[in-house]
Amino acid sequence: MVTELPAWAVRLRAERRNRLWSQKDMARRLVEAADDDVQARLPSRDSIVRRIKAYEAGHNQPDDPYRLLYARAFDLTEDELFEHSPGNLGRDGDDEWDALQLARRAAATEVGRETLERLELAVDDLAVAYAGTPPRELLVRVRRHLYYVSQLLDSKKTFTEHRRLLVAGGWLSLLAATCLIDLRWFPAAAARLRTAAQLAKETEHREIAAWCLETEAWQVLTEGDFGRALTLAQAAQRVAPGGSSVYIQATAQEGRAWARLGEARETHETLNRVMRLVAPLHVPDRPEHHYRYDPAKSDAYIATTLCWLGDPSAETYSRGVLARLESTTDGPPRPRRAVAARLDLALALLAADQPDEAGYLTLTAMTSGLLVPSNYWRAAEVVRGMETRRAPEATELREAYRELCAPAAQPS
Repeated sequence: MVTELPAWAVRLRAERRNRLWSQKDMARRLVEAADDDVQARLPSRDSIVRRIKAYEAGHNQPDDPYRLLYARAFDLTEDELFEHSPGNLGRDGDDEWDALQLARRAAATEVGRETLERLELAVDDLAVAYAGTPPRELLVRVRRHLYYVSQLLDSKKTFTEHRRLLVAGGWLSLLAATCLIDLRWFPAAAARLRTAAQLAKETEHREIAAWCLETEAWQVLTEGDFGRALTLAQAAQRVAPGGSSVYIQATAQEGRAWARLGEARETHETLNRVMRLVAPLHVPDRPEHHYRYDPAKSDAYIATTLCWLGDPSAETYSRGVLARLESTTDGPPRPRRAVAARLDLALALLAADQPDEAGYLTLTAMTSGLLVPSNYWRAAEVVRGMETRRAPEATELREAYRELCAPAAQPS
């Protein structure tokens, strides 16, 4: 008689597999999550691995200190990990998941070409969905696909099929990290980036490796560490294939870091490099794909960079970018990018001593429902600027920020 595993046992195994950790990796993560005094009392790694196997088999539920260590390692609360059902891995009726599972069953115990092609198409679909899907919602879908990859890794497959699975896992781990950074869940994002970088190394995939560096550059830039952002963006360019999407994106990220550091000459030199790289490009079939460079994206990056530099041309350039993003004459509307463009224009308007319109644009961005937590700091920058100028709209903006963006981030 087959006994159904407890929900918590399924969840422990699923969370580990989602991160592509072996049981030995899990043991190491549990030890690393422990405080010094707890570490001193833990048994050997082999003993911890045996515990993990017993937990995942549902023989007994973790008690102290392992409940807390698991929660820390997965960056979840104990309630989330031990009380919720495995349905947390995705929504009921997830058509993407059902389709992949059906293809998997049809292929019996082998991975097979059709299963891999469906998986790779799903990875592309998720990368396209990033531009218009709330990060918390997209993260659920990405985690589910990562779990599916971990299941396939246990199936019979050729060396080539194994590599394709690892590459798909690398892209999914990278996208999960991006969603987590959007949500400002930085420890979990760092874990996903480490997994993506490891898979890039194992498959010698230079694009994924470079995207890991570029994504970290973006994260530290949002935290105000502009020197570190510059170093990472330049490192990404050294790793990336020449002229690739990630090479261009890392170059643009370098320009933004120079702008934040107040280095006008280096900023403009970098922007010129971006424009030369983008000039021969055509619009891709799916311009919203997060990992394929859309030439229109460079306009938005240039606008942001000029605004951060305080360049006199920033207002005019930003108005043009916002108008194109909100129209349908230059491709489909891009609402998430348009929200960021409003904040760029607001910052440029503050520099031009036009606080009325700056306040209106910032309030519109904050109330749009499309502003992700990783961009709250950009709204906070305008709020502080309005307060410094003692603009009449400053009080309303501050209250809106506290209501809509706190407690995730408070402008200081």
